Amino acid sequence: MSSAVDSPIGFIGLGNMGWLMARNLHQAGRALVVHDLDGQRTARFVDEFGGVAAAGPADFAPVGVLITMLPDGRAVAQALLDGGAAAALRTGAVVVDMSSSNPIDTRALGPKLADLGVALVDAPVSGGIARADSGELTLMVGGDDDAAIGRAEPVLEVLGARIFRTGQLGSGHAMKALNNFCGAAAYTALAEALAIGQQFGLSGEVMIDVIDSSTGRSFNSEVVFKHEVLPGRYATNFALALLTKDVGIAASLAEASELETPVCALVSQRWSQALEALGQGRDHSEAHKGWWDVVLASAGDGADPS
Repeated sequence: MSSAVDSPIGFIGLGNMGWLMARNLHQAGRALVVHDLDGQRTARFVDEFGGVAAAGPADFAPVGVLITMLPDGRAVAQALLDGGAAAALRTGAVVVDMSSSNPIDTRALGPKLADLGVALVDAPVSGGIARADSGELTLMVGGDDDAAIGRAEPVLEVLGARIFRTGQLGSGHAMKALNNFCGAAAYTALAEALAIGQQFGLSGEVMIDVIDSSTGRSFNSEVVFKHEVLPGRYATNFALALLTKDVGIAASLAEASELETPVCALVSQRWSQALEALGQGRDHSEAHKGWWDVVLASAGDGADPS
């Protein structure tokens, strides 16, 4: 039997992030079995990079490590269970869920895969399109089976520059949701600061320059607002719906903790309001448009960037 190191890698989910991650595995010399709900996208990947386009679960039988990169845990379970790919995997195979799944769903999925002789590791990512492209993602790895994590490590090392062991199964997904809550909270605070400053006569460009040189700086000030919001580009390729989902997961974890966490609840509410106002398919950097009729002025001429 071939080892996980030389077995083909399965990859389910060839979206904006998944495409680049699977491509990096191909460029590292790994054979791939790939699948996406968009069959044309799967075929296009195989045409460009090679590998096997999975026509059904049986095509995943040879893989030692199967990566899922899907919108949420429900999509992951649907892809794996009830006639999905997991039943075709050999005993000892490892599923690595790199999606932004709910950790409660992850913990429920683990025993179901274990009954099939398959281990589950959660390893969600941070770093966006740029770091997916360069193979320098940050990975948050949770799991109860150290041997399974070890079998997955050669694959993870291709995809990530920083790999953190976060603890038991589901802890990686919890960490991802909490990280994105922090990012969403920073965006919310910065959007409010710029809106207030605009009413006081400050320009967005001056405010971002000052904040980036001061204690208020963050990824949102350095990248999202400077390069996406103020110029009106809105092209981070991270969907508003996905970030809203992640913040909602963080809020559900906060509620379950029985701690007093009003900021988490309020940030989740604000992002849900933005999604309801703007709808599906919008970039997360557009969230401020869902909060005010008059949105932030763009740098320079004071025009509305929307």
